[in-house]
Amino acid sequence: MNAFENLKAFIAGTEKDANAFYQKGNKSAGRRLRKAYQQVKTLAQAGRNEVSKIKNKKS
Repeated sequence: MNAFENLKAFIAGTEKDANAFYQKGNKSAGRRLRKAYQQVKTLAQAGRNEVSKIKNKKS
C-alpha cells in the first residue's frame, strides 16, 4: 500500500502544474508536467512490483 500512497501524493502535488499548463498555457509548467508523467510511470511500476511480490508471497 506504500507505493499506492506515494503515487497518490505525487499526483496531488502535480495538480498545480497541470492547471497552469492546461488553463493558462504555461509552457514551463508543461515541461514539469511531462517530467511528472514519466515519474508516475516509474511509481506505477514500483506499485505493480509491490503487488506481485505480496501476491506471490501468499501463494
